[in-house]
Amino acid sequence: MSQRSSSVQRPDTLGAHGGGKAYGTQGQRKRVFANYVEIKKYPEENIYQYDVVVRPERGEFKKLPPPAYMRSVFDAAMVEYRQSKLSGIPMVYDSRKIAYAPKRICGSQEWLDLDINFNDDGNTEKYVIRLREAAVVNTSILTEFMTGRGNVSMGDIQAAINALDLAIGSVLHLEMVGFNRSFFTRAQSQRTSGGLELWSGFSFSIRPGVDHLYLNVNTAVTAMYTAGSLLEALTSIMNLKDASQLRGKLTVQTLREMGTFLRGLIMFVGHRGIKGRRKFAVRGTTSKSLDVESFDWEDPDRPGKPESITVAQYYQRRYNIKLSYPFLPGLVGRKNSVFPIEFCHIAENQRYRGHLDERQTADMVKFACQHPSSNMERIRKVLTQTNLGGQAVVKAFGLSLPNELAQVEARVLPPPTVDYANASRDRSFVPHNGVWNMMGKMVLKPGPSLAYWAVLVLVNRQYMSDTSVRNFVTTLISACKQSGYTIKTSQPPIVYGSPHGDIPREMMLACKSIPLPPKTSPQLLLVILPSTNTQVYQSVKNYAYTTLGVHTQCMQSKHVQRPSMQYCANLCLKINAKLGGVNQSLSAGHMSKLLRKKPTLFLGCDVTHPGPGEQHKPSIAAVVGSTNLEGTRYAATLIQLLSRQEMVDKLQEAFARHLKLFYKAAGAKPLRIIFYRDGVSETQFAQVRNRELIELQRACASLEQGYKPEITFLAVLKRHNTRFFPMNRGDGDKNGNMIPGTIIDRSITMPGITDFYLFAHAAIQGTSRPTHYYVLHDDANFTADDIQQLTYHLCYTYAICTRSVSLVPPVYYAHRVADRARCHLVDMGVGFEEATESSSGHYGGVGTTIGGRSTAPGSVAAKIIKINNSLDESIYFM
Repeated sequence: MSQRSSSVQRPDTLGAHGGGKAYGTQGQRKRVFANYVEIKKYPEENIYQYDVVVRPERGEFKKLPPPAYMRSVFDAAMVEYRQSKLSGIPMVYDSRKIAYAPKRICGSQEWLDLDINFNDDGNTEKYVIRLREAAVVNTSILTEFMTGRGNVSMGDIQAAINALDLAIGSVLHLEMVGFNRSFFTRAQSQRTSGGLELWSGFSFSIRPGVDHLYLNVNTAVTAMYTAGSLLEALTSIMNLKDASQLRGKLTVQTLREMGTFLRGLIMFVGHRGIKGRRKFAVRGTTSKSLDVESFDWEDPDRPGKPESITVAQYYQRRYNIKLSYPFLPGLVGRKNSVFPIEFCHIAENQRYRGHLDERQTADMVKFACQHPSSNMERIRKVLTQTNLGGQAVVKAFGLSLPNELAQVEARVLPPPTVDYANASRDRSFVPHNGVWNMMGKMVLKPGPSLAYWAVLVLVNRQYMSDTSVRNFVTTLISACKQSGYTIKTSQPPIVYGSPHGDIPREMMLACKSIPLPPKTSPQLLLVILPSTNTQVYQSVKNYAYTTLGVHTQCMQSKHVQRPSMQYCANLCLKINAKLGGVNQSLSAGHMSKLLRKKPTLFLGCDVTHPGPGEQHKPSIAAVVGSTNLEGTRYAATLIQLLSRQEMVDKLQEAFARHLKLFYKAAGAKPLRIIFYRDGVSETQFAQVRNRELIELQRACASLEQGYKPEITFLAVLKRHNTRFFPMNRGDGDKNGNMIPGTIIDRSITMPGITDFYLFAHAAIQGTSRPTHYYVLHDDANFTADDIQQLTYHLCYTYAICTRSVSLVPPVYYAHRVADRARCHLVDMGVGFEEATESSSGHYGGVGTTIGGRSTAPGSVAAKIIKINNSLDESIYFM
């Protein structure tokens, strides 16, 4: 068969687009605003890259100071030497080790030294800044890349892009607090819980488009530490009225949480015993209170007689200061210095990089949620205020840009026809604006009827009676019946348990309460949770996935008190999908036409990484694959990777498994494979495509000699800063967002590769974000219209939604599986070891010793993680 790669002429470089860039033509055309500014002029001459070494006058830094400090030192030197040693040439600095200049300052064989006396909060420090030419950046390759005239890759132009980004950023740093390419201001900030506040700002980045260079500008939000008294911050974290209530509240757990909150934070410490303020970075906290924590001290008035005293006693004797809160621990700084919390103040402009709790996350979402027109006006306003095109340093780097947003061409594709069961009143229909409901509809293929199930109530019986649970079950059964799914057992056992108790034991007792015929297993546990407490939820899912092997459907107790038919219909969709049913699909004729009547395996892959401060935990990759001809049933494979590993190992094994599962369920070998790969940056496209395409081809060859199905490989990017806005009020949906089905594949897309932005969904709130798809390889020779329509229409097949979703389902499922694996297999203390004879599918604990050897999940080699056999081939993750 043909192995041509049609949509990308040279995917190994992802550069030249002569014939490699394909555009769609279908749909209603319209013009839209993009959050891009077209750069009218950019440098065609060289930019010079310099190594930067910043050293104290004596010695060297063991660790570089924070970026903001390094930038301040560098900027002070630029001001002092601009007209002398620098000959009036501006330089822009990345705050670490690289700087750029539009003209040559010194050569590669010499160092230019700049001595600077830097005043930091009243303290003068002496530094030497050393500059040496490291590279000459040829900016003409920008034009080659954007017009496709040369064999240029994204990696080749990165240095030029970085230099121009820094030129733009050097202006923004004067007015805002910057972190990489994002810049924030405290104006209109909002306090949240836990000693944090939310700041709004913008991201700015140079982006190459087709024949043009652009500046992408988007709104952004971030969490910042609230500057000021540390005592007030800790009081807020622990939800206390004042600091005196901290006595006795500092348990081992709260001390650990406090350390996580504080570690690396810059503090100012001051009291009457010292001049000015001292600055230090927090390394941790003492394990004891300051009236207990002791050290050996030699009194200056009694030399030669060291004695053991507490920190509280030291401050009393050394500075004549009686600590007001000696019962608190102290902060540990450089050289194990200890500072009382009551003297410490959190320095300004520090970004919080830890996990946000539930309340903070809700505040962040609400703070960030802005109407599309408001977001567009904020972007326009910041462009006018900063006037980047009029700034001297921007001009010096050869950039010319207006303060207006670009207009680009878009197309709106028609929605597909969605099918439900023949008995439905609305058997086949075309959704409007990506949304519909279950009124008059019955699931396309009901799964096995529900006969063996129980209800586990993790709520005190005092607050939830048996009668209210029975009433809810009755409503659920009625909703399922209306939706075409049968629940045979109308009086399931109701078992009460404690959310604070042994969750696995409670679940096992609930399963044992179900009357079962011989050799029959429970089908489902309906678990009623007291709240959105994630720990209880994770415990339930963890035990169900790894040991119990029973499907669980969790719900919040608030829905029991006032049972809603709509809510119960949504539960029905989840239950039916988990137990093997199909809720809806695209019309058979339409799907067959899209796939050219060839059995097609849809694959999706995503990788999730541990959060900040969790380096010891592994990264998890999830691969999902369809198991029926309609592309509506899926199974998942989990792969454990080294911590923060980007490339996915064990893919050949995972792909082979999904090829077998498809053949087993569909009764045919896939003649076409469409692989959607998430979690890859643009600079990694060539590496990932080449590596994973080979793994997929090897998987096919391992099953049958000469077996070479057509493979189409797409990268998927959801986390990006590109937004679009309707030009006229009537061009958008009711919330002012783009209409579902809107495609943008021109102007601001990637040169040399077939890619497109797709709005497949109707955003519920805020400004909708399109998903960016890139076709990296295509044996099937799909036209741009074919792949765009197929991708869009698949978004109407997400198993548990009566609306189109923003992300193509194979990737959506993979993301869901990987995220669940992170929660249920790692955070809950379950490691990833092959099941032992006694575990029967349960995996040993993290960091435990199994078979005589110690395990550390973040450092264990890649391996397939096996879910309980009873769930392994199902959509257990919905």
